[in-house]
Amino acid sequence: MHFLLIYDLAPDYLERRGEFRNEHLKLAWEAQERGEIVIAGALADPADKAVLLFTGESSDAAERFARADPYVVHGLVTQWHVRSWITVVGDDASNPVRPE
Repeated sequence: MHFLLIYDLAPDYLERRGEFRNEHLKLAWEAQERGEIVIAGALADPADKAVLLFTGESSDAAERFARADPYVVHGLVTQWHVRSWITVVGDDASNPVRPE
């Protein structure tokens, strides 16, 4: 299954992220190496949200990640939530549906 971890970013996120970026990226790459994160990044223009795509049997990995993320801990993320995403098209879709 796929899960989206969606961050709402603080208005000063771009100015403040440098202090915590290496620690955040280390955490993210470790999750990717464990097969939890598929792809992740911040939205641009405006940089007000970030989206991290997780894969797994439950949302546990995404929730653990958010609770440990220095961006969350230090207030660069004002809110976060995890949504189940039913992917149906693409090589990596968790529930492929093809036309008849």
